[in-house]
Amino acid sequence: QVQLVESGGGLVQAGDSLRLSCAASLRTFSKYALGWFRQAPGKEREFVAAISRSGLTIYDRDSVKGRFTISRENAKNTVYLQMSSLAPEDTAVYYCAGRDSYVSRTSRDYDYWGQGTPVTVSS
Repeated sequence: QVQLVESGGGLVQAGDSLRLSCAASLRTFSKYALGWFRQAPGKEREFVAAISRSGLTIYDRDSVKGRFTISRENAKNTVYLQMSSLAPEDTAVYYCAGRDSYVSRTSRDYDYWGQGTPVTVSS
């Protein structure tokens, strides 16, 4: 059973920074592309960032605006999302996802998902 567990979410103030982590129970973690998605109340799940098996990264600049950084640490089977200059519009449940393939901006392409960690940014 594959398990992805997000952590690091919480309630923060606008302008704060937050680091999300996602630990995966994958024996071949290094072979998976990992992504971060988020879903705000009443909105569709949207792509945030992803990192390939080789460490290449892609971002949704329209939503992230250069404030987020995705990284992975294969030795710890963990993918991170470093968020800075958080704003109320960043409030959402953040999910990590994995797939044994190339990176994708489409949530339907990912096979494994965590249960999400909520991030709330107050004004």
